[in-house]
Amino acid sequence: MLTREHGIAEYKDGRIIPDRLTTGRHGHYRDYAQAMLEAYRQGRGNTRRNLHRQVALIFIEEDDCPSRRIEAFCKLLDDASTFSRDPKGEAAKLRRKVFRLSAPSHPLVQEADRLFEHTEQQTKERIAAELGTDWGEIEDALFADVMEFHSLLSFPGYDEDAAALLSRYNVAQVQVALYWATEMVIWADQDFKTILRYIKLAGLLHRIRRIRPGAYEIKLDGPASLLRKTRRYGAAMARLIPKLLACHGWRMKARVQTPRQGFEVSLALSSEDGLSSPLSAPSEFDSGVEEAFARKWGEQPREGWRLIREGEVLHKGQKVFVPDFVFEHEDGRRVIMEIVGFWTEGYLKEKVQTLREFREHHNILLAVGEAGAERISGLPEGTIFYKSALLIKDVLARLTQEETVKGMN
Repeated sequence: MLTREHGIAEYKDGRIIPDRLTTGRHGHYRDYAQAMLEAYRQGRGNTRRNLHRQVALIFIEEDDCPSRRIEAFCKLLDDASTFSRDPKGEAAKLRRKVFRLSAPSHPLVQEADRLFEHTEQQTKERIAAELGTDWGEIEDALFADVMEFHSLLSFPGYDEDAAALLSRYNVAQVQVALYWATEMVIWADQDFKTILRYIKLAGLLHRIRRIRPGAYEIKLDGPASLLRKTRRYGAAMARLIPKLLACHGWRMKARVQTPRQGFEVSLALSSEDGLSSPLSAPSEFDSGVEEAFARKWGEQPREGWRLIREGEVLHKGQKVFVPDFVFEHEDGRRVIMEIVGFWTEGYLKEKVQTLREFREHHNILLAVGEAGAERISGLPEGTIFYKSALLIKDVLARLTQEETVKGMN
């Protein structure tokens, strides 16, 4: 990600508007992006400093490109590169050796005279001879531990795609703006199981409120925010953005502090704003078993039961459970079903414990892969076992047994 020093934003009407390159105004930037990528693709062996100079030269005649934008491009290109490192401190050892060998010849001059007899060139040649190499190699290695002198080893980034680099820049500027965020609210009616998983991985506290069937409001902050307003979790919210952009059916609003003490602005974003994620879109289904079952069931009701994909979010405190399917009967009954396919013993035990916590107030049906399931005790009564595929007739048999449904309450 970019650092705070790379951030460019405009403040307007209580909003923060991150810098964004658009096709209409910045269409010519595609050529700049292609040139930057080419500089890095052909730059193997060049130092970071030289590569940055090449990028700056690309924009030398561009009036609409502040220095921060150039520096941001360099940071994004560097992040997608592999540079040499000096983990064993060889450069520092070499410097000490070179300085020690050159000390008797100081002061060095370009041309010798009666007072100063040691020239820089002669001293370099003498040191190179004593070290058994040429001075060019010594010079390359002398400051290899300094970041700007790291040399480029490879550049696999952006798939040689100029549009990908420009897109990454736009997303990165949104992320920088969120470094100062104190709270984020997400409204989601699609992909909320994936969104919740990303939120959990980000280590953010979340409070969930159901707005309407299939739509939820999720408020995000962190533990310290319970005591005081803090920007401590802004970086975690920023890291969430590329993952959020890979999902569908959401909008977001964040409260962001400004450099002016006590003054806050808002940042709004949605899945329809045209920003692209470097990540792939989440799969609609967690497993082939779920996908096959949903496609066979179809969109039409069966015996009065309609199938809804991830149509419910159950939460208790910070524990969240998004079951795979919800069956809704035309008479208003709702039964939740969770499918467990490939699993470990520990995973299945944890899943069963989660279901127990929520079964008090919800009708939950569990389907478990048959292989090895007999070794697990404590599976709920009425669990459906399947071999390679979950059969519709087995599920309907459980759903249409009124006493089974009542027994789930």
